Amino acid sequence: MPIQNTLETKEKILFFLRRNGPSLPVHIAKEIEQSILFTSAFLSELLSEKKIRLSNMRVGSSPIYFLSGQESLLEKYSIHLKSKEKDAFILLKEEKFLIDKEQVPAIRVALREIKDFAIPFKKSENLVWRYLKIPESEFKGKIIQISTNTKKEKLKEVEETKEIPIEKPFNVKKKTVKKKKPPQKNNEKFFNRVKEFLLKERIELIDIKNFSKNELSLIVKEEGKEILLVAYNKKRIN
Repeated sequence: MPIQNTLETKEKILFFLRRNGPSLPVHIAKEIEQSILFTSAFLSELLSEKKIRLSNMRVGSSPIYFLSGQESLLEKYSIHLKSKEKDAFILLKEEKFLIDKEQVPAIRVALREIKDFAIPFKKSENLVWRYLKIPESEFKGKIIQISTNTKKEKLKEVEETKEIPIEKPFNVKKKTVKKKKPPQKNNEKFFNRVKEFLLKERIELIDIKNFSKNELSLIVKEEGKEILLVAYNKKRIN
């Protein structure tokens, strides 16, 4: 493709983003009348030239492209956040600041996933999250009332119980139990390994019911059914 045409196409993309704000590749491709493949190539070049930025969140499998200074406009895509990530987003937006150690494990994990909206900083050796639009300076001298209440979710009864073998050092077993409130202590390394397993098996994480050093109870959705999944941080299950 001629250099002149390439430059013109890039300028069209930049103009489109200035006019429309954060956008998906499919909308950009339509504007410049190019295929998604060619559009992605142009976007990659603009990224390498640091003329545009890329969101952490995804809409389906697509990232969101935007210009520096348009970070707050990503808020309109928050409707595409997953269940717990959306809970963390709403809580942080309402409270403005959240002290990490005072949150339930599910919210603590979700805050680390919504990097476009949750900005971390340290205060008196504590990790604090601020909402994107709120400056860190507003935290000074304020006593933050932390709310850890999230919407209660009903656990549906499951017709079947099954065991899923996964790589050591822990095994996973699914069963139906009553809902329990998760404790405050968290073993993130153990949780992340379970999360990786869920992603690999395409099982959706809905909620965390119980979390201890050696046992993790999650509500997951598989094939349209909500199931309680119990993971043990052990080599064998008695």
